[in-house]
Amino acid sequence: MPKNLLHKYVTIATLKRILEGTIRMTQPGAFNDPFELLPEIVVPRDHPEGPLPLSFDIRAPRRQSNAPVSGPPLDDCTSSDFISRQILDDLNQHVGILCLSRSPNSILMWSHYADQYQGAVISFNADHEFFVDQIGVEYVTDRPKIPIETYKSGPIPLADLCNKSKEWWYEQEVRIARLLKDCKKTAHVDGRGFSVFTADVPRDAIVSIALGERTSIAQQREMYTLIKPTTIGLTLSAVDNVGFGFRQERILFQGPHRNPMISPRTAHIFSDTNTVFGQLARELIRVHPASAIVNKIA
Repeated sequence: MPKNLLHKYVTIATLKRILEGTIRMTQPGAFNDPFELLPEIVVPRDHPEGPLPLSFDIRAPRRQSNAPVSGPPLDDCTSSDFISRQILDDLNQHVGILCLSRSPNSILMWSHYADQYQGAVISFNADHEFFVDQIGVEYVTDRPKIPIETYKSGPIPLADLCNKSKEWWYEQEVRIARLLKDCKKTAHVDGRGFSVFTADVPRDAIVSIALGERTSIAQQREMYTLIKPTTIGLTLSAVDNVGFGFRQERILFQGPHRNPMISPRTAHIFSDTNTVFGQLARELIRVHPASAIVNKIA
């Protein structure tokens, strides 16, 4: 199994689409944090309000510093909401971003992005060519103040704008950016009115999938059926006996050897099948005391 992994917390519906080969590249204005890619732009007080010619480089690395460049003293400056929002509006029209996490088992991420533990976590091979030009989000105490001169000196690295409040630190976020013109525009529009764009994600970039503690038995069975013919690993999350965390009950190992593993927690996946595994699962459910108190959601 690859050692360098990135993780995506998703609903079951999103998991199915990714297994089918498509993943959404989301405009920053559709993110749940209203401060996303919305820097505080410092301008001279007499700077005219109006649009600026802007260009962005989605592949350039983060610059060493956004320290103020030469310009008027800060006492003679103010912050331009107009230009900040112009930057975000321009990005919404041209850039889609895939948000991933370095954390495979975050309690808050499970709740916020994986349908309150009813969804899944997809673990990707971070070294796969699909994930080139990764941007690590920086978590800061204060919203960055960026002088307007910085935006007049050439294309702006998108990485420079990927700063979030320290309150979001638990996400341990890594981003992949694509130009929307290089993505596929679907017929769908999201709840905030943004068109949905997708990129083709290779199945061989997926290493394993962890189903949630509250994923229904019906969806566990459906996901097992979809994943069994692949080489993707599959586990079922369970609240651990000790501490605030989850253990992973193995169902399928990653790789070509696909015989399932059956435990009291996973037996319900196989209990309706007319196979040797089905017989074993039904017997395990009958005799093991834990079987009566897990997998309550059919």
